[in-house]
Amino acid sequence: MNKFVLVGDVGGTHARFGLATHESKDPIHIYTLSTSQFSNLAEAVYAYLQLLPTTLPKPTQASVALACPIQGDYLHLTNANWKFSITQTQHELQLKELKILNDWEAIALSIPLLQDAHKSWIGESGVPLQNAPCGLLGPGTGLGVSALIPTGHFRWQAIPGEGGHVSIAPINAREAAILQGITGQIQHISAERVISGMGLLNIYRAICQIDHSTAQYADPKHISDLALNRQDPACVESLNILCSLLGNVAGNLALTIGAKGGIYLAGNLMNQWYDFVCQSHFRLSFENKGRFASYLKSIPTLLISHPNPGLLGAASAILGAEVYHNLYP
Repeated sequence: MNKFVLVGDVGGTHARFGLATHESKDPIHIYTLSTSQFSNLAEAVYAYLQLLPTTLPKPTQASVALACPIQGDYLHLTNANWKFSITQTQHELQLKELKILNDWEAIALSIPLLQDAHKSWIGESGVPLQNAPCGLLGPGTGLGVSALIPTGHFRWQAIPGEGGHVSIAPINAREAAILQGITGQIQHISAERVISGMGLLNIYRAICQIDHSTAQYADPKHISDLALNRQDPACVESLNILCSLLGNVAGNLALTIGAKGGIYLAGNLMNQWYDFVCQSHFRLSFENKGRFASYLKSIPTLLISHPNPGLLGAASAILGAEVYHNLYP
């Protein structure tokens, strides 16, 4: 058997690849490419393989997480112009095995493999219960959502979904006005439309419109940077509103699946925003569910700070029992 397994984590902006082994759960030789530079998975993998040392054997197995629903053989990334056939890609890459999974399914599979150093608390409430369901979500180019369900004997089933596209509801008059302002531009206000990079821009523009001020910025990253540095009041409020809405959706997820194992937030944006989120109304909105506030108070919210949880989960998806055997001897 070839020692190396190719693992990938492809989103709307970045395509990350690495190599995992049957002896180690953490991928090595990790490179990040721009998704927009390629039109399909095979092109991106070829580009990655060119970056590897020529002495390494070419992988014959691969596991790739993609930011889209995994249905049938023909896939189309939700927030990027990638369209391809799984079977054709496997043939082009000359792979004996190609496993494709949803990107947040992969992040869910990483949770049992995370060390404590890769978990950071958001708020002080709650204690995670062992062998209990966990919920996951995080903003990026879109909004990813998934769940991890215990199946017994330290085994887990990751549940992919498209929870980022659920409808969003305000919890106060200001949020209602902002969502109403966005409604004039977008027919359906899904959670992803306000809890993502583009969502931050949508909120900012709505705030400026409501306050009869000029929207000076059109780059979500610029708005984020100004908010984190407390340099612009409208940008600060925009990120605060996003955090509140994120807490609301996270609370809904926790109630829906009974996430006594915890709600985990992940992604580059969440790691950049961690200190801001901790000081925001995120946790207050998370618990703001009326009669079930005490139920949610017992559920912890944590940030995954591992640099590549999607690659870690993709590795566990294809290595399967061998990885779990290493974790639970």
